[in-house]
Order: sequence, then structure tokens, then C-alpha cells
Amino acid sequence: MMTDSKDHLRDERREQIKRAALKVFAQRGLIGTKMNMIAREAQISDGLSYRYFKSKEEILTELIKEAIEGSNEAFALITNMPGSPIEKVRTLTNEILQEDNHHFILMQQVMLADELPNEVVELLKTHDSAAMINTLTAIIAKGQHSGEFVEGNPKELAMWYLTSLVGLMNIQKIDIEGYQLPDADFMMRLIVKPNPI
Repeated sequence: MMTDSKDHLRDERREQIKRAALKVFAQRGLIGTKMNMIAREAQISDGLSYRYFKSKEEILTELIKEAIEGSNEAFALITNMPGSPIEKVRTLTNEILQEDNHHFILMQQVMLADELPNEVVELLKTHDSAAMINTLTAIIAKGQHSGEFVEGNPKELAMWYLTSLVGLMNIQKIDIEGYQLPDADFMMRLIVKPNPI
């Protein structure tokens, strides 16, 4: 019983440190993040953080693994959920535009990074970033066929739409007084016909 309690406490502490690291990585970037910043955000001592993780690279590896799994689950959900193409894109957009979507921001940073730990490089090999574009492309094409979405190359529309969302998430990291993310309906004006049939 005592071992279960210790294991539970250890798991909780690791999650606390990972949540803190995710926030710090999203705000400071991969290079700008230090273990002492993560410890401060987690409200623990530097020494205690090293009892759970050897380095920020070890934490980053776990976070990227979780981000890839979450991304795969989200796109599988969007693909298989019932509803119109507009409903699917709205769901996806709401998921990406969450205020605390630090996993999404972290994935963008990692995909643009010049240097990464070997473990992260190996994890990225298992992530099909084109799947996101292909999923959205198929939804947009279906929406064009039903008259809901604007005309144009569906793959280009998917890429431009996702690029807009990524840009908004990156701007959110900058502390601009009064800035807030738009809602999904505002963003969808980029691809939805003004009067869908």
C-alpha cells in the first residue's frame, strides 16, 4: 500500500514538472528554456526537479511523445466524427485555438528547430505531419462538393488555413496588451462561403 502511495506521488510530481515544462517551452522556446525555469514554474527546487528528470531534453522527449499521440488522436477523431465538413473544421479549429494549447506550440517549435535530441528526432520520424494537411484537405474537398466551402485547390486552402492557425498560436506567445485569439467562427470565414447551401 505504501509503495502505491509513493508511486502515485511520484507520478503526480512528474506530471506537475511536465506541465510546467510545457508552459515554459511554449513561452521561451527550446533554446531559451532552462531546468531552473521549469522548476520555478513547477514551484519546486532545482534539485527536486533533477530527481524526476535528468535534463530538459528528457522532459522534451516525453512531451513530444504526448504531443504526437494527442495530434494523432485529434485527427482520427475529426476524420471519424459524424457531422458536416463545417462542423468538423469548427471542432478542429476550437481544439487548436485553446488558450493553453502548449502541445501544439511545442510541436511547431520542434518542427522548425535546427538541433534536437536524438530521441526527439526518432519520435518525429513516427509523426506524419502531412496527415494533418491531408485530413483537412479531404474535409475541405467534401465541403466544396456540398457547396459549404469556397472554391480553390483544397490542399492549398488546407495549408493556408493551418498556417493561419499556427501564426495565431505563435503571436499569442508575445505579450501584447489586449490581444486575444479569435473564435473558430471568425477563422472559418477564410474557407466557408458567405451563404453556404
